[in-house]
Amino acid sequence: MSYFGSLKSRIFDREERKQQYQAHIRGLNAYDRHKKFVHDYVNFYGKERSVQANLPVKTDQDTLREGYRFIRTEEDDMDSSWEQRLVKRYYDKLFREYCIADMTKYKSGKIGLRWRTEKEVISGKGQFICGNKHCDQTDGLASYEVNFSYFEAGENKQALVKLVTCERCADKLHYKKQKEKELMDRKEKEKLAKLANCESKRKRDQSGIDDDKDRGYEGREASGRKGKKASSSRGKHEEDDDDENFDDFLQGMFP
Repeated sequence: MSYFGSLKSRIFDREERKQQYQAHIRGLNAYDRHKKFVHDYVNFYGKERSVQANLPVKTDQDTLREGYRFIRTEEDDMDSSWEQRLVKRYYDKLFREYCIADMTKYKSGKIGLRWRTEKEVISGKGQFICGNKHCDQTDGLASYEVNFSYFEAGENKQALVKLVTCERCADKLHYKKQKEKELMDRKEKEKLAKLANCESKRKRDQSGIDDDKDRGYEGREASGRKGKKASSSRGKHEEDDDDENFDDFLQGMFP
């Protein structure tokens, strides 16, 4: 009797564990159930090898990030794969009249733009509220047409989009261009000042050369005048000597 009792308890325990396992399996989704089956298979038939099946998982969000395009073309719509159909369905739900901007890196000229969602259209974000992601200003709004240059799918692309911002965010939008303009103006002023300094220096050098020439010319004139005076005095002395010699000569001829 004890043998049959132990056998009965073992059968009941096995059936209970089986029911618990089945209940646990039914509570899992398809992916978790697949992972458990693979894990159990490796543990029971892996010959004592601890192998963890790390299979790459591609979610819908990964598919959207990979296949999303800021502006879709006809070639993109011709692709009939389920990934592109998913991306196209998400793209059609966007409102592509005004953009939402991320200006956290505006000082480096990097501004991110995206289309508005239905929730943002209903709340007026991007049209009646500043289009900056982190600004809720409703006064002093202005609409701008922005030439959006971006890199997508290995290509450099451009698109002309509309963006509504307040005055403060408009300064952020044009911050880099304004700084580049100020830098160019400063360089131009420095260049002009350098040219003016070089010109003034050249004029000073030229005037110094002219002064040296004038002084040299005056010196030569003075020396010429001195030479003339000396030659004239020597001529007078020679004439006096000749007169004396001639008088002596006459006295010798007529004693």
